[in-house]
Amino acid sequence: MMSSSTDRPIRVAIVDDHTILRAGLRMLIEAKPGIVVVGEAGNRVETFALVEREQPDVILLDLDLGGESSLSFIEDLLVISSGARILVLTGVVEPEQHQRAVRLGAMGLVLKEKCVQDLIEAIQQVNSGQVWFDQSIMTGLVAEVQRTRDPELEKIAAITSREREIVNLVCEGLKNKEIAKRLSLSEATVRNHVTSILNKLELSDRFELALYFYRHGLEHPPR
Repeated sequence: MMSSSTDRPIRVAIVDDHTILRAGLRMLIEAKPGIVVVGEAGNRVETFALVEREQPDVILLDLDLGGESSLSFIEDLLVISSGARILVLTGVVEPEQHQRAVRLGAMGLVLKEKCVQDLIEAIQQVNSGQVWFDQSIMTGLVAEVQRTRDPELEKIAAITSREREIVNLVCEGLKNKEIAKRLSLSEATVRNHVTSILNKLELSDRFELALYFYRHGLEHPPR
């Protein structure tokens, strides 16, 4: 799956503080046709320089950069990049960190213990604008939300067909501006619809909205 056309490879930036791991990831990723690694970084400064210079399609981001958490600069990365998607690659099995990463803008999470094919598929899917979660991670995230929320199913009946259409696009990872363009609406209209949906379902943000719809089988579950 290419980032903009069938002849343009997906451009990936690798951010991890272990040099050997970065080298291994580069080799594995570039063995797959249609994906190239445009650079590597091991800390915050190197990461910002790399992203500003190369403007990658996908940023493969480790959560722990030698004692520094990349959670502290995910939002800034999204600002300086031109539409890059962030895919977290982590060995840390901590649902709270995973949930925070997604809230900050990450489009997916892959555990380092998974096979190479899972990583390749995650890169391709995130690049296309879809979300990607390993099933075990998704189960943990849903369980976390369930511990604090148990929305009544009848609330779903209050969601209009237009709002359902917007929710589906939210679940695909689209931002308000992208949804507005897709549906030929103004960005303000989309924003108002999203606010209305969150109020009806008594949810706090888009992350909880996506989990809610996945949990109730109203959207295709992530891989």
